[in-house]
Amino acid sequence: GFIFQVTSFQGVAVRSLSTSSPHDHPEHGRLVYKGNLAKTVLGVKFFSYSTSIFNLFMMPYIMLKSGIGVESLLVQAAFYGLIGIFTFVTPVTLHILTKGYVIRLYYKDEVDTYTAITYNAILAEKVTVFHQKDVKIPDITKMFTTFYAKTKSMLVNPTLFPNPQDYNHLMGYDKSSFFKIEDLEE
Repeated sequence: GFIFQVTSFQGVAVRSLSTSSPHDHPEHGRLVYKGNLAKTVLGVKFFSYSTSIFNLFMMPYIMLKSGIGVESLLVQAAFYGLIGIFTFVTPVTLHILTKGYVIRLYYKDEVDTYTAITYNAILAEKVTVFHQKDVKIPDITKMFTTFYAKTKSMLVNPTLFPNPQDYNHLMGYDKSSFFKIEDLEE
């Protein structure tokens, strides 16, 4: 659709007429999906990382004040193991579970490519570009996986696609081999 903007620039009205949607990205294409849990995933991962960093910095103080440094080697190993589980295993597990969560998905019609934006391990946005032909649907419904883009698992919520045809095209449902218009006409 057309977007008409009037912007004031030092008292002079500047008008522009644009045919692009506000959801278009010049490099990635048209926004077809936006995950509603993006801020939650980012917040949970950030909280987990920050508590792990806090644990690492507090460890020397806790050891000094608790006297664990003078106890037996077995007690020290058990203490460090317990702290290590909460310090390292929790953030790694969270990352593994949420690494495929798609926060935004763009589509370029002219080249039939998708660009999925996810979070990487250091909470930065990661870009994955793939063609529709690279999409594989798992034979068995898997937790945290809606489809595979090449070999990377991706998680989307089908109900969050504003246009259901975009989801159908992504999953390849619009290319069904079971029913074709040509067969109907014959």
